[in-house]
Amino acid sequence: MGIALSAIGKGFPVSIAEVISLINQMEADGVVDRYGIGGAVGATFYLEPVATLDVDIFVTFRQQPGQVIVSPRPIFDYLTARGGVVEGEYIVMGGWPVQFLPPTSPLAEEALAEAVTFDVEGTPARVFTAEHLAALALETGRAKDHARLLQFIEAAAIDAERFQSILRRHGLVGRWRTFERRFLQGDS
Repeated sequence: MGIALSAIGKGFPVSIAEVISLINQMEADGVVDRYGIGGAVGATFYLEPVATLDVDIFVTFRQQPGQVIVSPRPIFDYLTARGGVVEGEYIVMGGWPVQFLPPTSPLAEEALAEAVTFDVEGTPARVFTAEHLAALALETGRAKDHARLLQFIEAAAIDAERFQSILRRHGLVGRWRTFERRFLQGDS
């Protein structure tokens, strides 16, 4: 079964399949080594859709010959040559502001490495697993991340054993216990 996602907040629905197709082609052309969809859009593959303003695409950047610092410039150049428009830290494609992010923690690196493939209107899309998205929400710890983690729990969208294994590997068990006391046991 395929998933249909539409841009919200722009006044008209725009399919994300074209954006994902372009990202798949960018990976095939060697601009990035691997990508995975995270954030609110990634969560939408497991939960009820939520309003979001952008798409978070985690990528492994390629080291450019002769450069010490990894740059997103090749991504921007590739996508602007194909109709993308740079707006701040985003590249707007098909009405979707897309932000390309490097994995900034061992957990995010693992989430990228273990991303799974979904069908989006006939286009394969690599998405972080529900357990990794939930663990990343716990790791990040903002109010909206706590709300997302609660959504994953209430929807029974995560495998508890796999989730706990991820938390142990990444040193998040203490943070999980605090979250449980605060949000799942009614303590303030």
